Amino acid sequence: MNFLYPGFLFALIAVAIPVIIHLFNFRKFKKVYFSNVQLLKEVEQQNSSREKIKNLLILLSRILAIIFLVLAFAQPYIPQNNQKNSGLSNSVSIYIDNSYSMEAVNKDGNLLDEAKRRAKELIKGFGLNDRFQLLTNDFEGKHQRLLNEEEFLKALDDVKISSSNRNLQQILNRQGNVLTGSANKYSFVISDFQKNISTNQKIETRPEIQYSFLKLNATTLPNIAVDSVWTLSPNHQPGANEKIVVQLKNYSDEEALNIPLKLNINNQQKGLSSVSIPAGKTKRDTLNFSGLKSGWQKGIITIKDFPITFDDTLSFSFKVDQSLPVLSINGTSSGNYIKSLFGVDPYYKLTENAENNVNYSSFANYGLIVLNGLKNPSSGLAQQLKTYLNAGGSVVVFPDLDADIQNYNSFLSNLTLPNIQALNTTATKVDKIDLENPIFKTVFEQIPKNLDLPTVNRYFSFVERSKSNKENIMQLPGGKLFFAKYGVGGGQIYLSAIGLNPIDGNFARHPVFVPLMYRIALNGGQEQPLYSNLGNDNALMSKQIALGKNQTLKLVSKNFEAIPEVRQAGGKTLIYTADQIKTAGFYNLELADSLLAVYSFNNSRTESDLHYLGKTELDDVAGKSNLKIFDADKDALKLIAGGNKIEQTLWKLCLILSLIFIAMEILLIRFFNNPKKTI
Repeated sequence: MNFLYPGFLFALIAVAIPVIIHLFNFRKFKKVYFSNVQLLKEVEQQNSSREKIKNLLILLSRILAIIFLVLAFAQPYIPQNNQKNSGLSNSVSIYIDNSYSMEAVNKDGNLLDEAKRRAKELIKGFGLNDRFQLLTNDFEGKHQRLLNEEEFLKALDDVKISSSNRNLQQILNRQGNVLTGSANKYSFVISDFQKNISTNQKIETRPEIQYSFLKLNATTLPNIAVDSVWTLSPNHQPGANEKIVVQLKNYSDEEALNIPLKLNINNQQKGLSSVSIPAGKTKRDTLNFSGLKSGWQKGIITIKDFPITFDDTLSFSFKVDQSLPVLSINGTSSGNYIKSLFGVDPYYKLTENAENNVNYSSFANYGLIVLNGLKNPSSGLAQQLKTYLNAGGSVVVFPDLDADIQNYNSFLSNLTLPNIQALNTTATKVDKIDLENPIFKTVFEQIPKNLDLPTVNRYFSFVERSKSNKENIMQLPGGKLFFAKYGVGGGQIYLSAIGLNPIDGNFARHPVFVPLMYRIALNGGQEQPLYSNLGNDNALMSKQIALGKNQTLKLVSKNFEAIPEVRQAGGKTLIYTADQIKTAGFYNLELADSLLAVYSFNNSRTESDLHYLGKTELDDVAGKSNLKIFDADKDALKLIAGGNKIEQTLWKLCLILSLIFIAMEILLIRFFNNPKKTI
């Protein structure tokens, strides 16, 4: 048997009090003389013997009552059968959950502050030679070592709320990296155990480590979050009308009424709305605005929702281009249709190259590349286009129907496009058009009943190898391909069954051709994401950036500057931030004094759902004999005092025995050998 609080055993000296009272309880007797005292003497002897027995029993009851009361405070317990070796020191890892959900409060105050208090009390149950690891969601390198008690307490005071969050398996694995060697090993996890901490799988533990979870309980609070935001067009032009969709989520069990919603762009208010959201549901709202100038735009969506505020704002950034560069690679009989289409609009900057004079190195600078009637496309062109497509580019292929089919098939195969089967010279007409496709979805205000579609004099028929990455935009009778979209890498390539030569049909002169090509150009390009999430997205994408010797990129914000790791891959520049960015906001990507891009970072919304794992759910996740779960409101005292080592506690039994002996004392005093009055 061991004691949780052996220091209380010093109170056993209180046993001396009833002993002293018993020994020094002298009474003064007065002698009374009688004529015949023989009978009285016999009675006196008999009562004196019983009185001594009574006093001894009362003394014993008092002593036992005091002993068991002291033992109850010392908290005796029976150790586990797999009790750690007392001859070894202890290695203890304590994880403090410092995610945003720990900003919640309960009757004891802020959850993070309570977690720190619990950790301080916890280490008091260990010795001076024991060593401790402090672990937080940040997974910092400085936390990958064992500290003495003083160093641990100092590091604990420095723990602040972090945007990072981890799951249980990641936490236990990280603790296991430190808990090595021959010492007794203990792992403690102090958290509110939000549901996102679980991976819905049984966690893996090590048999030599004793695991303990301490669940902190927060007061239930309603929470509304700005969940996500996206634009309805990937292309942004100066002064154009823009539409942005905002999705809000209600994580509470009650309906949220009239939540104010505001949109600011470049510190100017661009939209205002009010949204009501049913309990546990999401709601979308579309905000319209215009008047943007060319350059990078910094937008912020804001709602008012108290007291949980970390997810009430969402920042995003995008670029308004002054122009959209288009490259047309023309064959000998390509015509002037592409030039007529893009040459008249100042927003499009058209560059034309002859088939035999192509500058491959400039492909990354264009938002759209059109292959217009090429007679002999080369494998080198195919490889360069594939690199361009993998980087997110857009390509349109209008073949020359008089070209060599075998040569064209080699080119198409390199781009994972279907091969040409034959040239059909039977006149026909486009049979179907997908008006729900993003290319046409907002083109027609009203769809006519008898829609006039392009006529075809001759066309290529194709052998389809796979339709998994294909979208049919227009089709010929029998479901044959006329104009379709194929996904290649991060980009898209559009394949036409005919060229733009008038001999092939009236496609180039048909009214549907203009919106089709404009929408392909506007939906193409290499649009970067509107925002990234802290702690999750560590790789930023950019158009390919050429760095000279001794040149480096910088990420710059207010009171912040970092040099990220840079890699070139697939026609893109990848920028790795690792764990350098810890604060939500806008960050400029700069090369020397030039602004290359603006990136926005937001707090992850995984912490917005303030629902927690219950005892049953934690038991299901744990499922381990060497893992114990404690509730801060019920049995935290066990954990703090070493309850992870307890097989059975005996303090309740001690308290009951103490009360029993006090009751025995009372009964002995009142009813044992009470003298009767006689006349």
